[in-house]
Amino acid sequence: MQRHFKFEYPAFSQFIAIAFWILLSGSAVHAQEWQKALGTAKEPSVSGLTGAGSEGSKIAAVQTGGAGSLGNPSLGGERRPLYRLRSSDVLDISFTVAPEFNQSLTVGPDGYVNLKDAGMIAAQGMTLDEFSKAVQLAYRGYLHDPEVAVSLKDFERPYVVVGGQVGRPGKYELRSDITVVEAIQIAGGFTPESKHSRVILFRRVDDDLIEARVLNLKKMLKQNGLREDAHLRPGDFIFVPQNTFSKIDRFISRPSMGMYMDASQF
Repeated sequence: MQRHFKFEYPAFSQFIAIAFWILLSGSAVHAQEWQKALGTAKEPSVSGLTGAGSEGSKIAAVQTGGAGSLGNPSLGGERRPLYRLRSSDVLDISFTVAPEFNQSLTVGPDGYVNLKDAGMIAAQGMTLDEFSKAVQLAYRGYLHDPEVAVSLKDFERPYVVVGGQVGRPGKYELRSDITVVEAIQIAGGFTPESKHSRVILFRRVDDDLIEARVLNLKKMLKQNGLREDAHLRPGDFIFVPQNTFSKIDRFISRPSMGMYMDASQF
């Protein structure tokens, strides 16, 4: 006797669909676990935003330094530093709504200026913008939200000093971009007693450190290597030493000749 089985197709189809759904769900869970294990899973953004504004983003914005940002002096300092006030600088200060406080000031040897009615404040080492804010702060007790304009009326011109065995040693104004060789020519050139191969360039790095470079200008000029000629900065000091043989007195005693004579060479 044969039995005939009758399948309920709708119920069987539902069973297949449910099993297939469970299989897919399990695969997705395992896939996420594998991604986390491999470090490829991305953390979801808490705010739901993408890009730099999302809380889940780990990209930090890079802040670039302004024109007056300080650099490491030992590595060359700032590329284009802002001017900082020095002793003997002359400043014009004007007030927009209170012209009676307009004044012209000179930075003293101690680095301070004496403001009208407001007293002494420090100025040396400040940029014009920093000094303007200092003046505004000083006059807060006299004016409500003072508007101040500061201009540099006069200042010490950039200079270099050339000394030693040159025609006209002294202090020279630095009006353009010049090199060591050019500065020596401006100072009258080498003297017959100068030692071209040991010219020393002194450069102030900070208040406590001075860099000294020995330049072989004799070799540089002989080989036309002017591309190696150092460019000067304000405050540089060039010293041309005296040749060893030029230190000999014009008249010496006969016994002293033994210092320069060697019997083995005759």
